[in-house]
Amino acid sequence: MDYITLSNGVKMPQLGYGVFQVTQEECERCVLDALKAGYRAIDTAQSYYNEEQVGAAIEENGVDRKDIFLTTKVWIEHYGYEKAKASVLDSMEKLRTDYLDLCLLHQPYSDYYGAWRALEELYEEGKIRAIGVSNFYPDRLVDICSFSRIKPMVNQVEVHPFYQQEEAKKWMDKYSVQIEAWAPFGEGRGNMFQNPVLNEIGKKYGKSAAQVILRWHLQRGVVVIPKSTHIERMQENLNVFDFALSAEDMARIAALDTKVSAFFSHYDPAKVEWFANMVEERKKNHDCTKEKKWIGKGGKRLATKVRNISR
Repeated sequence: MDYITLSNGVKMPQLGYGVFQVTQEECERCVLDALKAGYRAIDTAQSYYNEEQVGAAIEENGVDRKDIFLTTKVWIEHYGYEKAKASVLDSMEKLRTDYLDLCLLHQPYSDYYGAWRALEELYEEGKIRAIGVSNFYPDRLVDICSFSRIKPMVNQVEVHPFYQQEEAKKWMDKYSVQIEAWAPFGEGRGNMFQNPVLNEIGKKYGKSAAQVILRWHLQRGVVVIPKSTHIERMQENLNVFDFALSAEDMARIAALDTKVSAFFSHYDPAKVEWFANMVEERKKNHDCTKEKKWIGKGGKRLATKVRNISR
């Protein structure tokens, strides 16, 4: 396993296991399988509604807690100083831990400054080892870096071969913010796993297209958290440290960049309205796996009904 060092000196595994879209019924088993396969970083969130299952698996497995890098995220409904601080402490209770390795603000909406002050305090109190943000576009990232006491150490965003975030990464690098990919495979959209370039490169190294994608991320310095509910895929995703892509192959993958999100734009006001409605829906359902489709301008489907897409 390779590790990166955050701006505050904390070491973070560069490849972890994410549990977005993993149901409550499957989550504990999946996290146990991931830890058995060799993962030592687990990424969850308040809005995934599976923190309790993650906590149960971490407590049950035989790996020492200090050897597991545990991340969760504060959801929009808990923004504002007091609510955010209380929600993080509640997450820690659900996760059965007295500290978090990383805690992120999940979205750049609502009172994220109040929520950030809560994370700063919890960080200074030693309850969180590193703090960061998620889905903060360059303007929002520079904003919070410029006007906060403590700069974010991580920004978790959409990154994959079809949306490589070169410009955003430049701004993150400028402010020493580690880039992390929440959709390293783009959920397979655009027939990514069937892409001829990725498969041709894979044949050269005896690897799958998915392994080529993960290796590409790692060589760019991106932290990745692929998700699967199948232990065989978990093992395959982890088996990417025994080869390196050539400069030529890295360039071929760079040429696949469309510079367009496979999902949505956080700049779109209609998307902000959708998020506001989604907050209420998740509060009611306590589930993120059965949400309505996001319909963009002109009726274009930008995000399908959440499916349990498993590699």
